[in-house]
Parts: sequence; C-alpha cells; structure tokens
Amino acid sequence: MRRPPGNYWIRKFGHAFRGTWQEVREDRSFQVHFSAAAAVIVSAVAFRVSLIEWCILLFAIALVLVAELFNSALESMAKAITDEHDPRVGAALDIGSAAVLLAAVAASIIGGAIFLPHLLDFVSRWG
Repeated sequence: MRRPPGNYWIRKFGHAFRGTWQEVREDRSFQVHFSAAAAVIVSAVAFRVSLIEWCILLFAIALVLVAELFNSALESMAKAITDEHDPRVGAALDIGSAAVLLAAVAASIIGGAIFLPHLLDFVSRWG
C-alpha cells in the first residue's frame, strides 16, 4: 500500500477549514450558533466553571455546530441534486433541521443546568 504524499493531511485540513470558514461567512444559522458558542465560552470564563463543566459545555457546543454543518451539507447536496420540489428531498431537509433543533435544545438545557447555579450564587453574593 502506498503512503499518501506528505501534504495529504495539510490538504485535508485545508478543505475542512475552508468549509468551516464558508459556513461562518455565508450561513446565517451557523453565525447565530457560532455567536452563541462565543457567549457561552465568555460566560464559562467569567463564572470560572470547573473542568468537567468545561468539557460538557464544549461537547454541547460541538454537537450544535456539527449538526449545523451536516444540515448545511445536506442542503447543498439537495440543491445540487434538483431544483424541483421532491417530497423525499424535502423530508431529508426537514430531518436535518430537526437534528439541529434537537442539538440546540439539548445544549440550551445543558447550559442552563451548568450556568444557573453559578448565576444564583453570583446574585446571592450581591443580595
């Protein structure tokens, strides 16, 4: 078996970064989720969350962003396949959107469970 050329991984990462940057620039939904992720990270720093809380928050952020990336890939693929209405394509797009919604709701619940005690502690110190 032949080994891939040395720049194989560099090209692979280049494609991944290009796709991510394209989403950041062009997809409004991804921009919203990306901004929310930034707000969560700033809040986690401000509240000095524990290591395990960091891990859980970062997993939740990744889950939402990955779901959004897959949904966008599915949308792009659907546009490449047909411009006409096809109920099967529509169902696939609806399922992709549902995956993003489920990930976002789960991440919101996780964020609430982690940040609410920190927020209550912060407020109680001022009261």
